[in-house]
This record gives sequence, C-alpha cells and structure tokens, in this order.
Amino acid sequence: MPTAKTRSHKHFRLDGAKIKRAQRLLRAGTETEAIERALDLVISEHERNRLAAEANQRFVKSGATVKDIYGVLEP
Repeated sequence: MPTAKTRSHKHFRLDGAKIKRAQRLLRAGTETEAIERALDLVISEHERNRLAAEANQRFVKSGATVKDIYGVLEP
C-alpha cells in the first residue's frame, strides 16, 4: 500500500455498482482500498504476461522442437 507521500487526490466518474462489486470480491474495507487492490492486480497481471511473452520468445528463438507423440495435433 502506498504511503501518504505517494497518494494524490483524483476525481473520477466511476460506476458505483462496479466499485461495490470489486470491493466485495476483493474483500476491501473501503472503496479506495478496492480500487487500489484492483490496480495492483492489473499491474501484476501485466508483469506476468510480459514475463510469459519473453519466455515464449526465448523458447521460439532456441529452435527447440515439440514432438506430438500422441498424434493429436496433426489432422
């Protein structure tokens, strides 16, 4: 959770029902906490996706081949 120094006051027009639903799903005590947790989830998901894409590129560049030993991938 950010310290008071990193917080800033912003004013947004947001769907109250979505905030309440996120608050319930994330078990957040306040709307602000729900929004912060949701933003943290988005940031961490982006990082996971970036790392997975990098790993995939390394695999593709490695030239490794995958054998279909069960014959289910080929028509």
